[in-house]
Amino acid sequence: MRRPLLRLVYAVALPALLVMVWWVASAGSTDVYWPPLRTILESFPDVWTAERLRGDVLPSVLRLAGGYALAAVVGVALGTVIGSYRRVRAVCEPVLEFLRAVPPPVLVPVIMLFAGIGDTMKVTVIAAGCVWPVLLNTVEGVRAVDPVMAETARSYGITGVARLRKLVLRSASPQIFAGLRQALSIGIILMVISEMFAASNGLGFTIVQFQRGFAIPDMWTGILVLGLLGFLLSVVFQWVERRVLGWYHGLRASARRSP
Repeated sequence: MRRPLLRLVYAVALPALLVMVWWVASAGSTDVYWPPLRTILESFPDVWTAERLRGDVLPSVLRLAGGYALAAVVGVALGTVIGSYRRVRAVCEPVLEFLRAVPPPVLVPVIMLFAGIGDTMKVTVIAAGCVWPVLLNTVEGVRAVDPVMAETARSYGITGVARLRKLVLRSASPQIFAGLRQALSIGIILMVISEMFAASNGLGFTIVQFQRGFAIPDMWTGILVLGLLGFLLSVVFQWVERRVLGWYHGLRASARRSP
């Protein structure tokens, strides 16, 4: 009972402190661009009604989910192939390094030419940015498969799909999840950027509209919603990671306890 309580205190202490500092620092502010936190919180329930959550937050989450899922599938599939075959890796590595160096926001105008300004463009932008950490971490994870385990699987006749599922992907899964964690934060950024370019709804669109209409407290509420969304997605990701990688965290815990 004591350990979960300490974890809760550690998780809440710093955010609570930052909110207190923000509240005190902005309490007497008369700057139109830096309103008091009290004013922002008072306008929050009036701005983010159930209708606005359905009309702006839900479309953003669906676009993020679509682009993120596409990046995960493509990144893991290509990363497994590239990491498994040395010759394929030698051919693809220079191209991958070149494409990885191109910032995804720069591709938004180019993608708009081919995909238009609808949801397809936004999902493509998110996928184009999220795929790289997943792909590169998958490549490294597949390359790092224990040779002894690989030889043992070969000796027992474990080949094909069984070898891929039971050995390669399982061994590489900690690296894959590290890439997925990085991709999640990138996806949230690209979700907002793509909605700022061309959209009629979404969090990015709404925040820009508030800014252009000089509804500064409302704009700050949008930024808070974006931060809360990122926090909730991170919590969900950690829960999934603990479920999928329970065996891995168990091994690490037992290794720390052993003398």
